[in-house]
Amino acid sequence: MYHVQFPSLGINVNINPVAFSIGNLTVKWYGVIIAVAFLLAFFYVMASCKKFKMDDDKLLDAVIVGIIGGIVGARLYFVLFFAGDEYLKNPMLIFQIWNGGLGIYGGIIGGMLCGALMAKLRKINVATVLDLAALGFLIGQSIGRWGNFVNQEAFGVETNLPWGMVSENTSLVASGAVHPCFLYESLWCALGFVLLHIFSRKFRRYDGQVFLLYLVWYGVGRFFIEGLRTDSLLTPILPIRISQLVAAVTVLTAVVLLIVFRKRTSLAGCGSKKVMELNGTVDTVPEELIEDNSSTIFDESTGSEEEADETAEPAQPEADADQTDSDAPEQTEETSEEKNGKTD
Repeated sequence: MYHVQFPSLGINVNINPVAFSIGNLTVKWYGVIIAVAFLLAFFYVMASCKKFKMDDDKLLDAVIVGIIGGIVGARLYFVLFFAGDEYLKNPMLIFQIWNGGLGIYGGIIGGMLCGALMAKLRKINVATVLDLAALGFLIGQSIGRWGNFVNQEAFGVETNLPWGMVSENTSLVASGAVHPCFLYESLWCALGFVLLHIFSRKFRRYDGQVFLLYLVWYGVGRFFIEGLRTDSLLTPILPIRISQLVAAVTVLTAVVLLIVFRKRTSLAGCGSKKVMELNGTVDTVPEELIEDNSSTIFDESTGSEEEADETAEPAQPEADADQTDSDAPEQTEETSEEKNGKTD
């Protein structure tokens, strides 16, 4: 049980890391929160596949394989850079991910590689899959960070800010309140998701652009937030935070690629309307076309020719035209008499 306080805000909560137990099986909140984060990210990606013109069955294969690869990658990343030797002494601890210990960059790398490989095998657009995956990552990261709060980890150095946090774990490294780094990253990812979601629907110019912007957004935030933490993984050789090093390299690489691809306009799904028109992509069918029973399958030129054929009156010989003109007064008189009769 942890007693967590935010003294300046007057908030005091008691947190039990254990969610529930079934016999000898203990399920912790960390694992439950991570599972919920994965599920919400999964539902969002599957709900968005039509907007991105993706086959949902093929995408499902890539998503499932990507999730498995992400979990494996996150755990291996943490274990490889863990400073202690407990995993060497007891390798079975590697599989106990519900006790914590996942490296988010390992999850991103593992999920991205495995998902992209399956997308390639299923013959779907890898760049589009990465765009969708980036939005899913932001959902998962925003929610998943609250697992760190339950375990009272991923906090920073001492601070005098009003939202400083105090608990049994923070008191081991600081005499006062500390930065709640888990909260910073959760809010940063939530904001990034909102912005990139809007960008993907309205401004995306080419497949893969959202993924590159995600790397920049998350990398910048992670670089500065990681600098506040006291429990970061360090490189085996140099006293450098691994996540900061990876974040810096990621941001620089993504920025270079954004500059290189700045004129690209290859877009398969939703995005900038101008680019969608350029690629012949239709997002939604206008209501006026539905009411007129028109179709967006055919070109406008074809539709115009058909309408012209339907509305044009057949040409008549000159003799018929003269006969019609001579009969016109008689038809008019009969019509007048019929109207007078009806009026009487």
